[in-house]
Amino acid sequence: MKMTGAQAIIESLKREQVQVVFGYPGGSVLTLYDELYKAKFPHILTGHEQGAVHAADGYARATGKAGVCFATSGPGVCNMVTGIATANMDSIPLVVISGQVATTLIGRDSFQEADISGITTPITKHNYLVKNVKDLPRVLREAFYIATTGRPGPVLVDVAKDVFDAEFDYEYPETVELRGYSGVYTGQAYDIDRTVAALEQAKRPVLLTGGGIILADMAAPLWDVVQKTQVPVITSLMGKGAVPDSYDAHLGMVGMHGSYAANMAVTKCDLLIAVGTRFDDRITGDVENFAPNAQIVHFDIDKVEINKIVHADISVNGDLRWSLPLFAEKVRQSDVDFAAQFADWRKEVLAMNEAHPFATRDLPDAVSPQNLFEAVNSRLGADDFVVTDVGQHQMWAAQFCDISKPRHFITSGGLGTMGYGLPAAMGAKLGCSGSTVVLFTGDGSIMMNCQEFATLHKYGVDVKVVVLHNSVLGMVNQWQRLFYGQHYSQSVIADNPDITAVSGAMGVPGRTVRKPEELAQGLDWLFAAEGAALLDVYIPADENVYPMVPGGKRLDEMVLGGEAQ
Repeated sequence: MKMTGAQAIIESLKREQVQVVFGYPGGSVLTLYDELYKAKFPHILTGHEQGAVHAADGYARATGKAGVCFATSGPGVCNMVTGIATANMDSIPLVVISGQVATTLIGRDSFQEADISGITTPITKHNYLVKNVKDLPRVLREAFYIATTGRPGPVLVDVAKDVFDAEFDYEYPETVELRGYSGVYTGQAYDIDRTVAALEQAKRPVLLTGGGIILADMAAPLWDVVQKTQVPVITSLMGKGAVPDSYDAHLGMVGMHGSYAANMAVTKCDLLIAVGTRFDDRITGDVENFAPNAQIVHFDIDKVEINKIVHADISVNGDLRWSLPLFAEKVRQSDVDFAAQFADWRKEVLAMNEAHPFATRDLPDAVSPQNLFEAVNSRLGADDFVVTDVGQHQMWAAQFCDISKPRHFITSGGLGTMGYGLPAAMGAKLGCSGSTVVLFTGDGSIMMNCQEFATLHKYGVDVKVVVLHNSVLGMVNQWQRLFYGQHYSQSVIADNPDITAVSGAMGVPGRTVRKPEELAQGLDWLFAAEGAALLDVYIPADENVYPMVPGGKRLDEMVLGGEAQ
């Protein structure tokens, strides 16, 4: 079938069952956008290229499908670099299709030329520069395959401008053959046998759930293990939702802003089974004293992650889609009464959890973060989504939001990207239109991609936005308060514009809450509003996120409410 390169891209997206593309046009992709117009292919024009890539990311996290975005050459796709790095750090499948200057102009510092393949090599799973139209079908087929198989990640396809116009005989490959990459990773069953044996011998085990469980859609077999063993569960930020927060022995998030019980459980446990987590420094604290009394088991698809930070006594290297069902089956076959064996340990950690729950200060004359999150929780169902930006509100959301399903807590973990939340929430809503999507953000983060309020209005995307407004860059301000002699250098933003006026000017109505007695009515308005709406909730500027493990300290050296434990 004869077609141009631009037509081939649109046809390939249809073959990959892509439902929507996020993007922003420019000179190098005009031919592509012309074909997009002719094909009436679903496209969301965001206010900025960074908004497009974050929206594709949010779509991917919510749906489990590859997110797709378009950008033009030079400044266009360069504006996506932060979003590509965000997806790469959290292993999110994206296919970024960008225009490049014509093949005859590459390497000559031509107008709007940038070596985006070179720029993004460290932050993509793979990337391509397409200079021959005949390569397009193969490259696109490979791009989607690489992005979504194995450990997922972003793939960039940079296409020279003249390739969009060139004609060729189009044929989309049915299979992918890549030297050295199959996307299938099966490990050794013997390692799982060793893990089950270690669990059978343990007295004080802990299960650490990571984001890999969610990416692999393997929460169900993991839940089988939890129900059989009644093991205490802790979670990384990215693993929130892998096991329902309602599980009675779910101790919450571990690490820098993790719960007292979670951090102490790691310190006291004799077996730590970590699944689909890379032991980020925000989890481990002082890595030399992390889980000092424990035998450590590490399940991970990526061999590079095993023993990179924390030494694993038992490593189960392989796709969780292979390892977790097999692990669950072998645990079910065990004759050990795990619930009885771990009963004393469960009693101990549950007592710690009850004695030191997540909490913020009681503020009779101001809205406390805890009360705000609990009030929103009461209005959400199991199928609804919580999205966050980055900062104090993100940690409070991880602490207080009740999530019962995987993929329903969406946040930038590894890169910690301020400005991520609004476009990501838009992408999540477009991918899961039947669910309510709530964004928690701060008065700092929301200004970074606030232009996407106009996109929400333009396309009628119903996102409920809750701003925690403290007139400071919350987490920066907290660190300056605690560790920098209260030198609040460039972290006070009391002169920010009225956020409700900003959103309102772009078609998203907003209201303000300043007093506790106004909160319920404000939230009732927010959730009853037709379409996207914003509630600007004022909280004290000096509210800290606790517990807190200072940088480089052991997990048991956490600070609770200002007092070292």
